[in-house]
Amino acid sequence: MLDWLSRHPIDAARAALLPLDAPDGVPLNLDELDGLLPAGRAFRNAGVLVGLVPRPHGWQLLLTRRTEALTHHAGQISFPGGRVEDSDVDAVAAAMRETVEETGIEATSIAPVGLLDRYATISAFNVTPVLAIIDPGVSYAHDPSEVDEVFEVPLAHVLDRANVVREERMFMGRMRGYYVIPYRHYRIWGATAGMLVNLIDRFERHGLNAADFR
Repeated sequence: MLDWLSRHPIDAARAALLPLDAPDGVPLNLDELDGLLPAGRAFRNAGVLVGLVPRPHGWQLLLTRRTEALTHHAGQISFPGGRVEDSDVDAVAAAMRETVEETGIEATSIAPVGLLDRYATISAFNVTPVLAIIDPGVSYAHDPSEVDEVFEVPLAHVLDRANVVREERMFMGRMRGYYVIPYRHYRIWGATAGMLVNLIDRFERHGLNAADFR
């Protein structure tokens, strides 16, 4: 085990997650997308990294802001990650590869711990969120073709349900609900916020909350 990781207890967090080799499952929110995708549209597999950084002033969550030029979710706050390519062994490998490409973090500085529930997006991706611990000594060098910014948000802020807002908007003729987690001038919403609510749910079921990560 990496020395920097061994200094931080993660057993409780690991117990709250699916194992890294868990078989593919039905996306957590599949029912919410009923009727919103073209009939017969096949989901493409993807992996994203829910990176936690243990810092002296409290645990941080790694996020990116996507460029406005991208085809999917342009300009949004998201986890690093992307579709599973033929060269990837699985979604965990895809999440790791994309994180290295998008943020400049070396793979040896990332330690995957477990999985959240699969999450389906309106862009027809079946996303596997991979929770990982990131070496606090890393430096970021983002890929400007995909990412405008790499930044950190206090994990305690994200895990506090008082900071989670439920909103609705009209989409394809019907009201659709979604989560929003504001932080300073950032607006974390949509699939990213939905996956974070799943993280909150899993942590709470195992006795973990915001206070454990301050």
